[in-house]
Amino acid sequence: MFISEKEIEIRYAETDQMGVVYHANYLVWMEIGRTALIEDLGYTYAGLEQEGYLSPVIDLSIQYKASMKYGEKATVRTWVESHGKLRTTYGYEILHKDGTIAATAKSEHVLVKKDTFRPVSLKKVDADWDAKYTEIAMVQE
Repeated sequence: MFISEKEIEIRYAETDQMGVVYHANYLVWMEIGRTALIEDLGYTYAGLEQEGYLSPVIDLSIQYKASMKYGEKATVRTWVESHGKLRTTYGYEILHKDGTIAATAKSEHVLVKKDTFRPVSLKKVDADWDAKYTEIAMVQE
């Protein structure tokens, strides 16, 4: 299984008055993790957009386990949970420096044409990228 890791320094602006990370910031970190995974595999999401495609989130679940605080560093671990003809599900773990899990999550995405928002298969857009996702997906569809 291929897992990308990205370290994030928790900024003051990401916390509430108690210095605890506001829950919505985990979603931003997941996007950073997804981008890192794609780049680690040799592709770019920006390149996909330049070609006229988007990959919107169609489902998201997150489970918060242990709060994170200002001044800490978070590690976002990201992998391809499953990859099918039209949908890709990414898995995430957000960890404290000592390895304690702060949150686990999954996000499901489809690839769409930017101008019509019609779903399209990654295989038709970039067969190599599609093959790589199929190869590294935890769950084979």
